[in-house]
Amino acid sequence: MRILPVVLVGSLMLSGCAMRPPAKVDNACTIYQQNSSIFNSWERQTKKVERQYGVPAPILLATIRHESSFHPRARPPRRRLLGFIPWKRPSSAFGYAQALDGTWYEYKQETGRKMARRSRYKDAVHFVGWYHDKTHRMVGVSKADAYSLYLAYYAGRGGFARGQYSQSMANSARRVANTAQRYDQQLRSCNKR
Repeated sequence: MRILPVVLVGSLMLSGCAMRPPAKVDNACTIYQQNSSIFNSWERQTKKVERQYGVPAPILLATIRHESSFHPRARPPRRRLLGFIPWKRPSSAFGYAQALDGTWYEYKQETGRKMARRSRYKDAVHFVGWYHDKTHRMVGVSKADAYSLYLAYYAGRGGFARGQYSQSMANSARRVANTAQRYDQQLRSCNKR
């Protein structure tokens, strides 16, 4: 009779590792529906971070959407040596939130979440909430300003504060703000059902 608990625990662990990105990343309701098991509810985890840090769920989702398209093991593409030989990656960004090694280490130290993984949604969304909250406290960006929060996320808080970011970064921040607005409208309508 001890085999059943072992099989159950093993299958739960494997199901957590085998997370696939949502099929439709442009619909917040669908994202939540496709990731709504009793053991791993993205909606519950996102709302928990929203309550803890005060960053609206649509902004948390939009940040992850534009960082990784909800791919748990996303990385920047490798550079090519001589145009065809796979070479180094441009940064250590990894996971749902594309957190850099140094920033992820800082997050784990400050939050005490030593076992957090960048490839686990609940840790990544918590990281994004933590980062945006810290941006609010350090730079004074409103937690409801998706454009500025993402620009500070992309360019770094120092680069954002000094106005040192490219037009490409600003364009990305506009796309995130638009996505956050769309997600907000979608979540309002799906929550009414």
